[in-house]
Amino acid sequence: MKTTHKPNKQQYAYQVIRSRILDGRYPPGHKLVIDQLARELHTSAIPVREAIRQLEADSLISFKPYSGAIVTPFDEEAYLETLSVLAVLEGYATAESSVHFPHEKLKNLRTYTQLMEDALDVLDFSLFSNYNKEFHKLTYTYCTNQFLMEQIQATWERLSTVRKNGTTMQPARMKRSIAEHYQLIEMIEKREDPKKIESFTRCHKMNTLKAFQEDKTIQSKLKMNTL
Repeated sequence: MKTTHKPNKQQYAYQVIRSRILDGRYPPGHKLVIDQLARELHTSAIPVREAIRQLEADSLISFKPYSGAIVTPFDEEAYLETLSVLAVLEGYATAESSVHFPHEKLKNLRTYTQLMEDALDVLDFSLFSNYNKEFHKLTYTYCTNQFLMEQIQATWERLSTVRKNGTTMQPARMKRSIAEHYQLIEMIEKREDPKKIESFTRCHKMNTLKAFQEDKTIQSKLKMNTL
């Protein structure tokens, strides 16, 4: 008889708190009250405290004087650096994967893109981000360079710890991103030159970075005008 492994109390607390941070329910700067979390998770304070220490090691939680444990504030520099690296890695991996990409999987790429459109219609940024990640994950699934795949996974995990959920996205950029996805699907379907696919994928990722920087500049000017 096959038995399923049930996470212990610390693992459970870790999984719950981590998921709430990554999906935006606990935004950057959110204070974590150990006793309150223990009551919510029906456990003692000890497993919650141990989970928080583990999340601190993951850089998802920081300790602030007089405040205690808080969700790590948005690290803009780390976000920009990580996204830039991801653009290079995913560009190369997608190009290599495109050579082996099965045509029957193209419909999955179109489905993810349609789901992104649906998420944008209701301004569900978290859902949009999840489908976007799954789209790109599929585009480079058939890359045969396993070390490269491991580096992409590690970079995505780092991005999750530094990004500011939702606020790094703008609806206008999200709409253009969807259009670029359809372009990429067409390029893969036509088996276009892998170098061209690599360049397009890299630029696609960098366009998100540029949109973030442009929005930051606009917000800074608006703030100055209100002073």
